[in-house]
Amino acid sequence: METLQIIGAFITLIGSIFLLLGSVGLIRMPDVFTRIQTGTKASTLGTLLSLLGIGLIVPQILLKIVLLIVFILITNPVSSHMLARAAHFIGIKKAEVTVVDKLSEFRETQENNTQKTEAE
Repeated sequence: METLQIIGAFITLIGSIFLLLGSVGLIRMPDVFTRIQTGTKASTLGTLLSLLGIGLIVPQILLKIVLLIVFILITNPVSSHMLARAAHFIGIKKAEVTVVDKLSEFRETQENNTQKTEAE
């Protein structure tokens, strides 16, 4: 049983390191969109590893932790996607280093198709 607790502590430590690196990434990234991406990826992986480590340390709550992990895997990407789309929609500026903006291209295509349909 002690080996399982040591492995759980190590996995929790790795998760905490991911969370720390994610917070550093939030400071270093140039714009809102890259900060959202950094925060989401690091917080998802860091939280999952931390929870998994805690689940290995305390096996009695492992089922509850698995449910939390599933919930986080579903909600984190969806919430960050919605935040990024809202930021894009209200016109928050992208960094100068941004090369591709597929959402702007898609919206322009949709607007052109709508205008063609209305003209007919």
